[in-house]
Amino acid sequence: MNAHEYYAYLSAAREQLWNFLRALPAEELGRDLMPEGDRFHNIKDLLLHIADVEDHWVHTIARGDGVDRDGQYAHDWVIPRAEQYDLGWIIAYGREVGARTHTFLGSEPDLHRSVKLVQDDPHSDTVTLDQLMWHVMTHEVRHTAQIALMIRQLGHTPPWLDYMRFARPQVTAAQSGGLEPDADFPEQDDL
Repeated sequence: MNAHEYYAYLSAAREQLWNFLRALPAEELGRDLMPEGDRFHNIKDLLLHIADVEDHWVHTIARGDGVDRDGQYAHDWVIPRAEQYDLGWIIAYGREVGARTHTFLGSEPDLHRSVKLVQDDPHSDTVTLDQLMWHVMTHEVRHTAQIALMIRQLGHTPPWLDYMRFARPQVTAAQSGGLEPDADFPEQDDL
């Protein structure tokens, strides 16, 4: 599996999660379910953090073109206190970040190129763009699992967001009557 394919899955799962969260009472999305947490206390905090991390690493660091936080999406990314924001605003920010990432991955960037982790430090560690993408995607999966747990803490059943729900099924030789899955079938006129 490649980063572009996996990001497509994450985008589909993210949309399913957002759609589910829209149906929950607004006050539940900002309820403090992690009172001992340093930075993130509720579902909205985690949703905003997921978008922030992708924006930071993919767009600000790797591309040098982050989403404008001084304008429409200005917020404190360190301690978001996202209960103050409307869910629609958080989703709009996440959609803009996601659309930029889709466009970027669709341009077939060189995933083997080095990316400095700290732009203004000449001695900064570097990773490949592929490693950076997998970091961002794994980060989202981990926090999405936390959101699913929070949904359960609120007394709801979270949506099924596992990869297998979104994967395209592969036909085996046994399922196709012994034919190889990629075998050419005769044209209708040949029958």
